[in-house]
Amino acid sequence: MKSEVVPPVHSGFGTRLASEVVRAETRIRSRILKTPLRFAGSLSEECGCRVLLKLENEQCTGSFKARGALNKILTCSDEARSRRVITASTGNHGLAVSWALSTLGLEGSIYLPETTTDYKVDRFSEYDVELVFHGYDGVEAEREARRVAALDGRPYVSPYNDEAVVAGQGTAGVELLRQEDRLDAVFVSVGGGGLISGVAAYLKSQIPGVTVVGCSPEASPVMHRSVEAGHLMELPCLNTLSDATAGGIEAGAVTFVPCCELVDEWTLVGEDDIAEAMWRIYDDEGIMIEGSAGVAVAALVAQVGRYAGKNVAVVICGGNIAPDHFRDATGL
Repeated sequence: MKSEVVPPVHSGFGTRLASEVVRAETRIRSRILKTPLRFAGSLSEECGCRVLLKLENEQCTGSFKARGALNKILTCSDEARSRRVITASTGNHGLAVSWALSTLGLEGSIYLPETTTDYKVDRFSEYDVELVFHGYDGVEAEREARRVAALDGRPYVSPYNDEAVVAGQGTAGVELLRQEDRLDAVFVSVGGGGLISGVAAYLKSQIPGVTVVGCSPEASPVMHRSVEAGHLMELPCLNTLSDATAGGIEAGAVTFVPCCELVDEWTLVGEDDIAEAMWRIYDDEGIMIEGSAGVAVAALVAQVGRYAGKNVAVVICGGNIAPDHFRDATGL
């Protein structure tokens, strides 16, 4: 585990993004779920602070991604939406876009690699969307989806590289602050940086002194290393239980600046720590969480005593994991 403070830069982007988050919350409020904020007694006792779990695993489709997908689609013009939205994802983002389209009575296409498992394909079956299989992996599927979107003039919904998506993700922070207005620190898992950018922008606009901690697996620390270096980097990513945060980051991603400006600390956690965190939340709270959510829990546990007497929130970003995968990961 590695934790460090990164000096911020100041462009004013965070202030503008916070305003977009507020507008997004008004836009999507009636269609999403207000997820619970649960006091975690066992974690609180161990860490010496009051630990609160923001249960985005209970959001529509089982992750925070529904917020950003819905906000993005609602900001598209009627003409753009009539051309059928398109995206690429085998996981939480693809499910979120599928749900948003179905909720709004719209049509769209989800591009999946030909190697997508039956379990993941079955997750899409409840939604009225077109599944298009292309390529060997997610990169090839996304490349084709973007090509078709550009060729046909169809709106493409990125999982994180879009301000409307980021603003939608940030609405989790609006809810969090309504549920608990005394927050000293917030732990958020980071992949492309959409969730932490939106949440941090809003929380910092309301509680300037709150500490925002970005949490990533050691096996895939792209945003962490990019912030350290001062520019986006291309790095190899190893297999990780936190598959929802794994992978590279697009050049010019809109999340890079807010990650530099608004995230106070960055923490890396190992695979054993992620698995232990997943098991811990199941054992303590009866909740089966995915690896990406375990990253944020593990990051807090690694800093026992640091936030003594403080109010600390951990965003449980998702719970989409196959039962057999959970058992294999945790030894259940």
